Amino acid sequence: MQDNVLILDFGSQYTQLIARRVRELFIYCEIHPYNNPPKNIEEFSAVVLSGSPFSVRTEDAPHIDLSAIRGKIPLLGVCYGAQYLAHFSGGEVKPSNLREYGRAHLSHIKSGELFFEGIEAGSQVWMSHADTIDRLPDGGLLLASTEDVQNAAYRIEGENTFGIQFHPEVYHTTEGKKILQNFLIKIAGIQQDWTPDSFVEMTVHEIREKVGSERVILGLSGGVDSTVAAVLLHKAIGAQLQCIFVNNGLLRKNEFESVLNQYEGMGLNVKGVDASEQFITALKGETDPEKKRKIIGNIFIDVFDEESKKTEGVTWLAQGTIYPDVIESISVKGPSATIKSHHNVGGLPEYMKLKLVEPLKMLFKDEVRRVGASIGIDPELLGRHPFPGPGLGIRILGDITAEKVQMLQEVDAIFIEGLKSWDLYDQVWQAGAMLLPVNSVGVMGDERTYEKCVALRAVQSTDGMTADWVDLPYAFLQKMSNEIINKVKGVNRVVYDISSKPPATIEWE
Repeated sequence: MQDNVLILDFGSQYTQLIARRVRELFIYCEIHPYNNPPKNIEEFSAVVLSGSPFSVRTEDAPHIDLSAIRGKIPLLGVCYGAQYLAHFSGGEVKPSNLREYGRAHLSHIKSGELFFEGIEAGSQVWMSHADTIDRLPDGGLLLASTEDVQNAAYRIEGENTFGIQFHPEVYHTTEGKKILQNFLIKIAGIQQDWTPDSFVEMTVHEIREKVGSERVILGLSGGVDSTVAAVLLHKAIGAQLQCIFVNNGLLRKNEFESVLNQYEGMGLNVKGVDASEQFITALKGETDPEKKRKIIGNIFIDVFDEESKKTEGVTWLAQGTIYPDVIESISVKGPSATIKSHHNVGGLPEYMKLKLVEPLKMLFKDEVRRVGASIGIDPELLGRHPFPGPGLGIRILGDITAEKVQMLQEVDAIFIEGLKSWDLYDQVWQAGAMLLPVNSVGVMGDERTYEKCVALRAVQSTDGMTADWVDLPYAFLQKMSNEIINKVKGVNRVVYDISSKPPATIEWE
């Protein structure tokens, strides 16, 4: 049986990073809300308690019964988790007199401890808390300190329970991955068997067991997630899979035709459905971003429902849902609240009468690409930038018209092709153009103009949970601006978005 790590989320902004670091060690893990833990906790090989925006000293602090874990399963408390273990086990947590936030260095490490094996004094860690552990819990043994934080790390004697007040999962903790490795592999004895090949083998088996001889319908978008999901499903059930690619009228320039051509020769059974007029008509006059998303999502489901009825024997709907979609759709007390509505995670309208299969729902984006490579998908397709489900519908701010879509398609095509021709495309995680709901004054020839402004966006990221804007060359941006303004009628101003996520999001709506 494959080893599995449980991460209990208390609402920390860093919880997803813990999961990413664990997966990078080729160890499988799952995130569950602290207030809805899995019923089979005893089957997990280790448990990590995340940080939290709350204080353990307050009445509304998140609480959890650890009786099934303490002393039975290796346990690591991170920040809030470490303070929780201390505060409710005979220790004491107090408000910190010092600012315990940002970079710090381990000034003392207890020798001979597996937890810190290979970690030298002076190693940089990242603190992010207003409280501090003033007294260790019963049986607590001090493992490490920083200059300002006496009880930076400890373990409880007689059990494999550890607490650290710093965050090993963030980049600024330089040897954080090594610390997690020591805990998971050397202390918990977990095998590093979470590989793309093992995932493919396990998933193909699960799909066959789940679906049996029934038929599956899948919506293809031309993107990485749906493509990998399709090939995995085809590998498992072959001709039982019917793929449908819907043109919602909000795709990139010529994307409907190019995506259909792309799947020729891949052995997939794909049907193209042009519903663009239906989508554009339904969106007429709507300016609210959330309502636009819902209109697009609802019509997409309606089109799918109609097509599924034309395909005899279909009882399953497959989706390319990935793990960040699942995480962001689970509401936890704290900041990990739902922030996306365009992902259909966890259910479908009852009238569809279709069961749901999501073969990628436990993978991060980079893991999806590695799985795709392991099953032989073209590297060029796997390297394609993510594209939002609602397409250009959330890149046209304000109301949507066919004319605006065409205008933005032309701008987007110039930008994306420019990135490719300047060998910048693979240095960018996601790029696109936004059509702003403002006109600005310009001069073309001897005449004043009053036309549209577009914003270009390019970010670097691993999975979209966080992102930094890309410092594209000025010469490139100058070239793109000139080309867009000269070639796209109705645009007279181009700006470049230099906002990171957080506090901004990647998309504008």
